[in-house]
Amino acid sequence: MTRPKIFNLYEAKTHLSKLVDDAAAGAEIVIAKSGKAKARLVPLEAPLRARRPGGWEGRIRIADDFDDELPPSVLAGFLGEDDSE
Repeated sequence: MTRPKIFNLYEAKTHLSKLVDDAAAGAEIVIAKSGKAKARLVPLEAPLRARRPGGWEGRIRIADDFDDELPPSVLAGFLGEDDSE
């Protein structure tokens, strides 16, 4: 792992455009004030792809009894009860 590049606040303000480009390319930039690290400049994560509804037609099947009541033994398990009586 490479070490972060550390810049003091004045230097960071002077070269902000280049630092942003470097961070976008994967470099870790740390900005310090009075010798103490105060902020880190990192690239943004790639935006999520827009979701399109549908697309699973014909690929899945929902059973006819999908929303029927659960059998007592299964329901007891969900409720943390012991159904062995």
